[in-house]
Amino acid sequence: MAKLRIGVLYDYWWGEDEERAEGTRPKRKTPDEDVQAVYEALKETGHSPVFLRLDGTRESLVELAHSETDLIFNLVESFGGDDTQDSDVAGFLEMLHRRFTGTGSQGLHLAQDKALAKKIFAFHGIHTPYFATVFRGRTEHAQDIQFPVIVKPASEDGSIGIHFGAVCTSIKELMERIDYLHAEFNTPALIEEYIEGRELYVGVLGNEKPEALPAVEMDLSKLPQGMPKIAGTEVKWEEGTEAYEKTNAFLPADLDADLQKKLSETAVQAFQALKLCDYGRIDFRLAADGALHVLEVNPNPYLHADAEFAMAAKKAGRSYAELVGEIVDLALARYPNDVG
Repeated sequence: MAKLRIGVLYDYWWGEDEERAEGTRPKRKTPDEDVQAVYEALKETGHSPVFLRLDGTRESLVELAHSETDLIFNLVESFGGDDTQDSDVAGFLEMLHRRFTGTGSQGLHLAQDKALAKKIFAFHGIHTPYFATVFRGRTEHAQDIQFPVIVKPASEDGSIGIHFGAVCTSIKELMERIDYLHAEFNTPALIEEYIEGRELYVGVLGNEKPEALPAVEMDLSKLPQGMPKIAGTEVKWEEGTEAYEKTNAFLPADLDADLQKKLSETAVQAFQALKLCDYGRIDFRLAADGALHVLEVNPNPYLHADAEFAMAAKKAGRSYAELVGEIVDLALARYPNDVG
């Protein structure tokens, strides 16, 4: 393949502890490890990568619009720290007729609106935990669910708003959690039946003929006594805590052929139902009775070399650089040659 100039697009925003003068831009910040890893992998595969940064300002949007690249590797998770606007960034790239990796604005919106995604799953016969949505005293949708339940923001991702306190076993706990979410996020609360069981992640790679990668399991068995077995923010992001240190992802060896087949087929079906592109990750709960529940779908999942998606790709025979290169190839194949 010809050498391409590829913009590695990532987001940055001002931290609460950073002093900001009127009209100034954020200081240059070293990209996070996953962004840097993608940059190095692109160099390894023969391309010419450059960093592109969105910092939540109009100026950074103008700079992006004027950037000269053959393809944009979209690693944006927010705009100005608002993670509900990643679909807007994709829409901006679409309006500019720019080629970029990963899911477009429509798929990002469908996946982020968890209640809407679950309704789409139901239409396609994909099982997901029963749920209800509530916003400031108004019930927007309600199925017949029983305690315990898990309560989360209806339109956030990356486990934002999902702490150990999200699992409720009483009306009092439920009301307190709903009130917290409304105050913190100003969004409907998704109340979902809590499924006790194993947490499995299945990556999907491809477009015309998507391929499910081997399942990765998040080991939650060593969480401190009394903590619910969920992969909340404590497990995923709070480094140094007991919850973070005692959980890890691994490749399970005890999944029988029938279960692996069902996981793969369901993952691809969910990937296609929400119009994902190039790569994505589907999160499952495997209940003790063998029932398989789709929890959510993650477009453009975390691409760190040690993260679950890359682990699964390695198990399937791809090095990290090969995985990044394949995502580039998949994205390019979706565009006519005259789109820049």
